[in-house]
Amino acid sequence: MGRKQAKTAGGAKPAGRARQGKRARPWTPAEVEEAFRRFKAANPEPKGELEHVNPYTLLVAVVLSAQATDTGVNKATRGLFATVDTPEKMVALGEARLRDAIKTIGLYRNKAKNVIALSERLIAQHSSEVPKTRKALEALPGVGRKTANVVLNMAFGEHTIAVDTHLFRVSNRTGLAPGNTPLEVELGLLRVVPEHYKRHAHHWLILHGRYVCKARLPDCPRCLINDLCRWPEKRV
Repeated sequence: MGRKQAKTAGGAKPAGRARQGKRARPWTPAEVEEAFRRFKAANPEPKGELEHVNPYTLLVAVVLSAQATDTGVNKATRGLFATVDTPEKMVALGEARLRDAIKTIGLYRNKAKNVIALSERLIAQHSSEVPKTRKALEALPGVGRKTANVVLNMAFGEHTIAVDTHLFRVSNRTGLAPGNTPLEVELGLLRVVPEHYKRHAHHWLILHGRYVCKARLPDCPRCLINDLCRWPEKRV
């Protein structure tokens, strides 16, 4: 993007705020409620697209997904998780064989090192269980705020919001929760999203950004919230 950006709390670079011109009028609580009512009506139980069989394999999959697509991660882990689904089995597999299993994923060497290290840490400090607190999760090798949020939400039902590039774009483009960093967007969403929608909020917004409010060619006519969206360039 030309200007050097600082590392964010989630470990990824911000995708950049959508061009808004003058500051958009903030959403009203009634508008936020209506947006999430529509998302729920269209998809009552949204699911993450990373394949996993338990909290441990979810943690590993999310670590592997940094700067990679869910589809690419699933192709690499589908066979792996069929036989390697615990920290002990991962450590027994070893870093070299893990590297070979995930070599189609970007940054696979460093990711393999982190997965082995976090597996050893889980065995030594957490009785081989994935911890249920943010502090303990973020202390694991390769785990940042975004990864912790995904695991807390998907594995343990916490009302966390993991901000990836899709959710960052949707929040800024629509004006729902604008921010310069993923952390700003996350905290903004936690303030405005009604409590009864927080369990699935990040999945609704991520899927919306991935398949409708896309980076280059947003499909505005198909958007469930195009009448609420503040983006001045929307096409409806």
